Amino acid sequence: MPHVVCLRPLHPDAMARLQGEPGYRVTMLAEVNEATLAEAMPTAEAIIVRATRIDRAFLARAPALRICARHGVGYDAVDVEALTERGIPLTVTPDANAVSVAEHALMLMLTLARRTLAYDARTRALDWGTTDALPCFDLAGRTVLVVGFGRIGARVARLCAAFGMTVLVRDPYVPANTIKGAGFTPVRDLLEGLGQADIVTVHCPSNAETRGMVDRTFLAAMKPGAVFVNTARGTLVEEEALAAALRSGHVAGAGLDVFREEPLVPSNPLLGAPNVVMTPHSAAATEQGLRRMGLSCAESIIGFFQGRLDPDVVVNKEVLRGNA
Repeated sequence: MPHVVCLRPLHPDAMARLQGEPGYRVTMLAEVNEATLAEAMPTAEAIIVRATRIDRAFLARAPALRICARHGVGYDAVDVEALTERGIPLTVTPDANAVSVAEHALMLMLTLARRTLAYDARTRALDWGTTDALPCFDLAGRTVLVVGFGRIGARVARLCAAFGMTVLVRDPYVPANTIKGAGFTPVRDLLEGLGQADIVTVHCPSNAETRGMVDRTFLAAMKPGAVFVNTARGTLVEEEALAAALRSGHVAGAGLDVFREEPLVPSNPLLGAPNVVMTPHSAAATEQGLRRMGLSCAESIIGFFQGRLDPDVVVNKEVLRGNA
């Protein structure tokens, strides 16, 4: 009888899918703390992970664990090596959140372009006489650089094109002909592309190559007055450098859903920077997105115990050979 532990609430449809499987025992933790983990983890054979860090200390609590399903696509908070050593597959939800995150990125672009937060505050203060006091711009006719052309980046590119934007794409792992075939312009040199773009939006995983990539050099190469959007991972950005670029006005604004340290801490330098729109790592958290991610996790777990786990959603595919 598989025991599935959800580390934080799961969409009701996903819960129903798991609970509908004969013999499954499903535990949902409203809070993740010492007491709840001590009770649930010793018998857990499957876990669904949202924000909890999965390291060796955590895994030591779970001697029966057989599969770890990540509720999302990023897994920088999961010790993949430790899972692999124990032969435990890590699954992700690669198609489930692309729509939600891409739309969130576009929302941040629009909010920055139209100075929505500032005008909202002025309107609430009954300041009606400043309808053209703040510099705004249309997305149509502007140039956007999409850094990372995976599922989310590609969808962002299509949305931007639909708004009448010129779309540049930088992704060294995607052939230029693939980018051209999608209707966009590939950029070979990142710094050159940064100098052409009115908006820069990043959609890269966090790894040794990308961590800290948005540094002083990256920001200095951006077109003066451009805006920056990040819905990928906070570790991509050197936040002190971005805050300095915003204060100087070289970067006109930033839309951020992710941060180096989460939850956000009072010492984060971006809290005091001008024209920053922040959201709490919520880009994927729409009703539809949560449902898709939850169901994807449920299907991965059910598929695993039925011997039909989809290898395309497994991060550490080498464990599949050992489980064959």
